[in-house]
Amino acid sequence: MTVPVFEEYEPAIDCGCAGCAVRRRSAARALPVRRGGHPAAHGARRALVLATAAGVVLSCGAAGAAAAAGHIPGVPHADGGADPEPATPQGEKGPLRGTGASGPPSAGSAVPRTTRADIIDRAKKWVSAKVPYSMEKYWSDGYRQDCSGYVSMAWNLGNNEWTGSLAAYGTRIARADLQPGDILLFHNPADPSKGSHVTIFGGWTDHTRTHYVAYEQTRPQTRKQSTPLAYWNNSDHYVAYRYKGVTGGSPGSGSSTAFPGAKKFGPGADNKYVTQLGRMLVQRGGKRFYAVGPGPVWGAADKRATQAFQRAQGWQGKEADGIPGPHTWRLLATGGGRNIPAAGAGGSPNTAVAFPGRGYFKPGQSNSHVDRLGEQLVKKGYGKHYVSGPGPRWTEADRRNVEAFQRAQGWRGGAADGYPGPETWRRLFA
Repeated sequence: MTVPVFEEYEPAIDCGCAGCAVRRRSAARALPVRRGGHPAAHGARRALVLATAAGVVLSCGAAGAAAAAGHIPGVPHADGGADPEPATPQGEKGPLRGTGASGPPSAGSAVPRTTRADIIDRAKKWVSAKVPYSMEKYWSDGYRQDCSGYVSMAWNLGNNEWTGSLAAYGTRIARADLQPGDILLFHNPADPSKGSHVTIFGGWTDHTRTHYVAYEQTRPQTRKQSTPLAYWNNSDHYVAYRYKGVTGGSPGSGSSTAFPGAKKFGPGADNKYVTQLGRMLVQRGGKRFYAVGPGPVWGAADKRATQAFQRAQGWQGKEADGIPGPHTWRLLATGGGRNIPAAGAGGSPNTAVAFPGRGYFKPGQSNSHVDRLGEQLVKKGYGKHYVSGPGPRWTEADRRNVEAFQRAQGWRGGAADGYPGPETWRRLFA
């Protein structure tokens, strides 16, 4: 749908929007009032003044309704703070606009390739430029100045998408797997203008993973700030997506986050991935294990440092054998999980905050994470469904106990399905 520029609209008498109200007031002021003037002129001005007053009342009513729906920034939140949920109506899917419009076509073709670093760099440009929010205006790069236009720009789609179409350009992922350049998307199909929003994930703020750096286009302008996962409101409805055309690693990492395979590590290994592993371990507190420094030849220092990192996550047995697997590598490459504690710091395995991933908790799985989960459920008073457990094998008893814990948090539906996610894990081990 092509939206004409604002000047082509005539201010309707019964329209409550702010634009029509402003135009009515301007028109009313433009009519002169003279003593002894023609009665028709007085009548015209009086009609416009009355229409303007009516419009103000209508617009206040609309604002009141929006506030009641929770879409006016600054409305007091239940915890006493400010509710920053943005009022973010959006335009529809469409082409780039303006003389500065440029970008690769996306219709019917493969998605353009880009890196995580480039996505974040583009997102930062609007933050630096303080691009004003608008669902009708387009920035100099041709992208619409609303939340979905912002993501379209950052992902370099070459088209202005909306929250109802952005998912087609991404692959759904677990929130625990979020990396810079991914998005958190909430599209409300019943009423797209109510609540629908999208943010760009910029990285976790700390090891607890309860907050992340969000890049978003909202009123009054593009912003970057710490945001609770996934958002202040409608958090359960946000879905994480990864752009299908993304390549390379995280911004500033200088390395790929993809696990190169277990054969690259262990006795006899001599390759660049061993060096990369060692450098990541040093950054996470493993420097004391290396007398000289990480190198390409696998040694005892690499095994001890890897094992220390695995144990810091609360892993035991084969899951802490000192040989990196996909999950160890992912935590190291993305900055997730707990750092290696200082020598002599000790610590209980149940203090690990990092969520190991949903894949460990499903039928047929047997691992120390399931065992630890069950023990913590019992400690918290949610072990009534165990007959002889808990144990390392996932059972229906585990699921029912997790469900009981989730319901005790006030969650319902899909949020209380009995399968632990990052927030369930965090609350259990808090």
